[in-house]
Amino acid sequence: MSQASVIVVGNEKGGAGKSTIAIHVTTALLHAGAKVAVLDLDLRQQTLGHFFANRAAWLAANSAEAPMPIEHPISAAGDALAKASPEDQVARFDEAFAQAAEAAEFVIVDTPGSDTAISRAAHRRADLIVTPMNDSFVDFDMLGVVDPVSLELKRHSLYAETVWDSRKQRATAERKQIDWVVLRNRLAPAEARNRRRLDTRVQALSRKVGFRVGPGLRDRVIYRELFPFGLTVADLSPTIRPVPMGLQHVAARQELRALMTALGFNGLDGAERIAAE
Repeated sequence: MSQASVIVVGNEKGGAGKSTIAIHVTTALLHAGAKVAVLDLDLRQQTLGHFFANRAAWLAANSAEAPMPIEHPISAAGDALAKASPEDQVARFDEAFAQAAEAAEFVIVDTPGSDTAISRAAHRRADLIVTPMNDSFVDFDMLGVVDPVSLELKRHSLYAETVWDSRKQRATAERKQIDWVVLRNRLAPAEARNRRRLDTRVQALSRKVGFRVGPGLRDRVIYRELFPFGLTVADLSPTIRPVPMGLQHVAARQELRALMTALGFNGLDGAERIAAE
């Protein structure tokens, strides 16, 4: 198997922005000239798969060109694999992963918002785990438990345990370390007091379980506007402009650069991974 860099976007809570992050990291790396394969493990929803199907259709209809990832549908029969046994799901994932890792420099894995055997298998393959979380204690609850009276951090929680186990197994089996970045997503500027409280707990948990904290993507209209076309702000150009452009597009592009830098990449200008090991 080639030494593809494996990026797993994971969080056991739905609605945290996993697919949005996976989509933007993929397109940013593609525009940096990298060969990228994507695996969508949300066997029923398939948001990542739908996005790139939209992309292919829009580009063809508008005689436009933009880079495409190497796609490997885990289940050709829609959600049939979702009804299969955990053993069958993991076997199918292992097969798809091996093919993707042989063909690409980067493998981006989008995982479901739940604890499944196939998701745990993907986490054990990761070189980098990216965990987006909305700026609320609702999302933080999947990472850490706080005291309901004092709001002091008590211990790590369910998803942090999943990542801990994955890191331990990877270190034991291959003597490799898994990097972990938690992204503060969809920040709400009006909730400054809650954000300060949450930030203190996130930083305390990062020291306890060993993750880095990075900036995510704000809740911008442009991200939602471009999704039906299968496009992101990384794609916008004089020839690809499906919606009117303005200052928000510039801000969104800068936000994407900051995200890529936080993950250890040279923004949109290069796909070389900055060694974090």
